[in-house]
Amino acid sequence: MSNLILLNTALCLPYPDIEALVQGRIIVALPETFIHPGRSFALYPSVTSINVLPDGQYYKSNFLRIIQKVTTQISSETVWIQSWGKCELCQILNNSESLEILSQLNIWTIKGLQQILLQRKHIFLAYLRIYVLSEPIEIPVNPKSQFMGLPHPLKVSLDLPVLTDRTFAQRKHQLEKLEPPLHPELEELQSAIASLTITQPAAKQLDDDIKVFLGWSSEKPIKQPDPNLAWINDIAKLGDRSIEKDEKKSNYQAGTDFENIARQSLEFLGFKVESAFKGGAGGLDLFCSKPYPIICECKAGKLIPSRTVEELLKLGGMHLGKTQLFTSAKLVIGPGNPSPDTLKAAKEWEVSIINAMTLQKLVELKAKYPGAINLVELQQYLEPGQIDYKIDEYIQKVERVIKLRSHIIELVKNYLQNSGTESAGVEALHGAYFGSHPLQALKIDEMHEILIEVSSPLTGYLGRIKSSDWRGDRFYFLRDLPINLK
Repeated sequence: MSNLILLNTALCLPYPDIEALVQGRIIVALPETFIHPGRSFALYPSVTSINVLPDGQYYKSNFLRIIQKVTTQISSETVWIQSWGKCELCQILNNSESLEILSQLNIWTIKGLQQILLQRKHIFLAYLRIYVLSEPIEIPVNPKSQFMGLPHPLKVSLDLPVLTDRTFAQRKHQLEKLEPPLHPELEELQSAIASLTITQPAAKQLDDDIKVFLGWSSEKPIKQPDPNLAWINDIAKLGDRSIEKDEKKSNYQAGTDFENIARQSLEFLGFKVESAFKGGAGGLDLFCSKPYPIICECKAGKLIPSRTVEELLKLGGMHLGKTQLFTSAKLVIGPGNPSPDTLKAAKEWEVSIINAMTLQKLVELKAKYPGAINLVELQQYLEPGQIDYKIDEYIQKVERVIKLRSHIIELVKNYLQNSGTESAGVEALHGAYFGSHPLQALKIDEMHEILIEVSSPLTGYLGRIKSSDWRGDRFYFLRDLPINLK
């Protein structure tokens, strides 16, 4: 059971400061008076401020662009409290030499910090461990002093920290030592794309990745569904149902709808589908020319008609010629299990048969991990007969490959955190691998190959410090590879 803490007071801070604390952008507040470490309180967002400078001079411009997008939960009569904090340390700064680095590590301008120092003669720097309330509370507006009593005691738990213990400790150490930010250019990039995150899923994913990398968030980003790929969910529906009954469509229209989404699916997987061989009466449903020739027949409904294989061979020979027909892979995509006659013909003429759901599974994997499907490798699984189980084998193989790489990336991250080092060699990581509940046995050279792969600039999950001898290569963590497999 979680430890419960009873809060009786709230600390009043400007709402932009609280927003930055909750976002993980900062871990400190600038209270008017010293706050004793160990004290806990709710965070009360106030629209009033004792600072004489306007916000445009007090806060850095990149932060202002973001805060302007935030709707404050403050009215003329009530305010919503959504977070609470615990003071871990309170420093007193009274020299101007530290203000430049302090500004670089936080949301306030040098001019704003100078103004506080001029007003108060010193700056109180309160390090706050921030937690999100499971349910926000609404209280009357009453910003009369730095601390205010809550109308009713508030029970809170430690269940929802903004940052993990380790991330907070790293940020705290950097700020205590006034070490300059490691990646100011990434902070600028994050600020630039922040306004796009509401409408652009790709920008949201990049924003999440950057926040985790900068230490502003401890959450592993979960890849959100791309609304432009919603059509993928309809592949099996259009192929396997009796659409002429469900939607009053003709058999012809049902077939056309499935053929169109099958074309879209194959193109999405990376095949080049030739438009000169469009379906219709007497037409070839689909012909893919690259990366290898493949002739496709699409059947929608509740079962595959008994003469489908013969139809594929006849139309393929008519439009492509016998030589092209016999040197091309041949595929039927349709519903249900094929009849014994259809299955016999498929094996005799080397025609592969898969269900629409199997096609959908391939496309779903491609959507989650764009580089996961190797079409040349997939060709080896296109055996004669019904091959849904073979495609499932291929998908499971790819998923194992992805899980292994995600495990190794996580291993590097944890090893560096636990050892307190910035990079690690292959031998040390190989040794740590066998103590990490490994997914499979790996030789040291096999692990090195994977480390090279995930540290490529095209993947960017790890960084690599190259040595003249591969055993001297060192690797460091950049970003997680979240697993999103069913």
